[in-house]
Amino acid sequence: MSVHQLIIDCRANNRKAQLQLYNNYCEGMFIVANRFLKDSYEAEDAMQEGFINAFSKLHQFQGEVTFGAWLKRIVINKCLDKLKAKKLEFVALNEQILTKVEEEDTGGWHVDEGIGIAEIKGTIEKLPEKYKYPIMLFLIEGYDHEEISEILNITQVASRTLIHRGKKKLLEALKVLKNGTGY
Repeated sequence: MSVHQLIIDCRANNRKAQLQLYNNYCEGMFIVANRFLKDSYEAEDAMQEGFINAFSKLHQFQGEVTFGAWLKRIVINKCLDKLKAKKLEFVALNEQILTKVEEEDTGGWHVDEGIGIAEIKGTIEKLPEKYKYPIMLFLIEGYDHEEISEILNITQVASRTLIHRGKKKLLEALKVLKNGTGY
């Protein structure tokens, strides 16, 4: 059965269709949640809450993006809510002191050979909170500045600035890691 048909059946409160839709996406959504929460129980809880929220708001899904992308955004928002509830506050940025960062210079973004994805993800985890989540959303989840600004409730300028500075810190940390001096 296609995802489109599953969604139609789910809107009609077909429990079998809901279970099938859940089964199609639960593993991927758990992985996303676990990237943010680093606790399998918390990640499973956020994923479950995300599905409950998605099923209750399925009438709002217009198909402008894939269902998976729509659901992923809901799950990420649930994760961020959980992090905020744990008093992990995002650093509020004063726009007056922010300098506008030009669009990312992709030519300057180069990771040395020998550095794998595991090292990059591990290094991202060690970044300060204000850089870690924007970098995760940008590099790992593939969101753009507009989406990141909506998810984190910051401006696009703040998103560009945090990602620009976060990339610099990430590259510096990876160079230290590559040289064997630790992080």
